[in-house]
Amino acid sequence: MFLRMNTGAQADLPPRAVGIWLVLVCLAIAAMVAIGGVTRLTGSGLSITDWRPITGAVPPLNAADWQSEFEKYMGSPQHRLVFPDMTVEEFKGIYWWEWIHRFWGRMIGVVYAVPLAVFWLRGMVPGSWRWKLLLGLALGGAQGALGWFMVQSGLVDRPSVSAYRLAAHLGLAVLIFGLLWWWALRVLRAGRAVEPVPGWVRRGLLLLGVLLGVQIFYAGFVAGTKAAMAHPAFPGLGGSFFPSPASWLEPAWKNLFENTSWIAFLHRWLGVGLAGGGGLLAAWFAASGPRGLRPAALLLAALLAVQVGLGILTTVLSRGSIPVLPGTLHQANALALLALALLLLQATRASHLPRPPGPRKC
Repeated sequence: MFLRMNTGAQADLPPRAVGIWLVLVCLAIAAMVAIGGVTRLTGSGLSITDWRPITGAVPPLNAADWQSEFEKYMGSPQHRLVFPDMTVEEFKGIYWWEWIHRFWGRMIGVVYAVPLAVFWLRGMVPGSWRWKLLLGLALGGAQGALGWFMVQSGLVDRPSVSAYRLAAHLGLAVLIFGLLWWWALRVLRAGRAVEPVPGWVRRGLLLLGVLLGVQIFYAGFVAGTKAAMAHPAFPGLGGSFFPSPASWLEPAWKNLFENTSWIAFLHRWLGVGLAGGGGLLAAWFAASGPRGLRPAALLLAALLAVQVGLGILTTVLSRGSIPVLPGTLHQANALALLALALLLLQATRASHLPRPPGPRKC
């Protein structure tokens, strides 16, 4: 029997209800990332120019309220430099997306904090899990503050947010999603078989998960610098395949985060590399891997191919503006990929295959 039951410290695990709750929170975070993508791509993210964590949950209710919000917006760089002729009615269109984005974030806080309090009071949170779930709550609060810190950067003298702050905001969302999803899998898979795989497969899954997280974080710089709009072509950059030396910045590290040519080049080819690596892992699972994990591995490979296709489609259509639908699907699909990679990692363990017997000594 080569299967090992995932029974380690099961007595110290929360009940399944906690795992289901964590899955629901992860789904809400994935929806939040998608809503954030639409908000950014529609130019709505700078429409609300103040941060009121409590009272901001109530939208404008009458004409006077709308006029007040619009007058605040009129003082922003986006209105002055991008939409100087915008009317109140047009303003409502971008306001609602940003309001939904912030309201959904508040709802995630409620959906996390209230059940956590109930589970805690009912004694359903073991001691070793208390700090973890409190960490999730603290990271959620930090994410809200970081979101406003990001928005502030686009309200001073330019009509766009800092790419560094945008990447940090997206990266923290991915970190929260990954942590909660990993904890949910630990709870829901308790007592299930952990499949042995060769060490290189396990290391490959770990590397894939890490690089997916890095790729999503780096997408914040792609979005923040509008690298797709700067180079709406594939496989080249629209004139050259490799970033032209004439565009390189000094010091050299700035090219990774501020040079649109390098950002577009690195993001797209890391994506292609991830698709290739994921395809190789899926091929191993299909040929030799545990039967129960083959569907997840094949789905991972399929979604990696879809992700590359969405990325290319978004890039070549980014002439003048980034298309909302493929851009949003590209962002949402990235979290699905991360979830699948973590699922496979959770369900496997490294195992050394037995070596063939050597020659007998005389």
